[in-house]
Amino acid sequence: MQEIERKFLVKGNFKKDVIRQEKIVQGFLSTVPERTVRIRIKDDKGFLTIKGIGNTSGTTRFEFEKEISLSEANSLLEICEEGVINKTRYIINANDNLFFEVDEFYGDNKGLIVAEIELPTEDTIFDKPNWLGKEVTGKKRYYNSELKNNPFKNWK
Repeated sequence: MQEIERKFLVKGNFKKDVIRQEKIVQGFLSTVPERTVRIRIKDDKGFLTIKGIGNTSGTTRFEFEKEISLSEANSLLEICEEGVINKTRYIINANDNLFFEVDEFYGDNKGLIVAEIELPTEDTIFDKPNWLGKEVTGKKRYYNSELKNNPFKNWK
């Protein structure tokens, strides 16, 4: 139940490589770093996710995710902390059964586009496409739980 992930800004046209996309709406029941609890609706499916605090590099952390009914997810979204994240997630093949998930944010985070790749190990090597920009792994301001409190529109 560990997530190993690296995160990057996007600097170019990634959409030519997209194999599928999904709309995501998510809120947070808790944004305490030691146990972030997220409710997410991806297209027509609901999910409950609990994440622990990351290691020193921010690459690895505890993650538990369970699919829940759409009605449960909608009910839980109603009691979430203030600030909902809206985004489109684009899925792109990387290599060796690895995929980039590129999130294009809307609302108060419009203009922010971030790519993530989940890896089997921290030292897994993967191809970096030319649209992949600066690495922001472990930088808390790019966590969705932080974007709801300090949205991209407020950054200078």
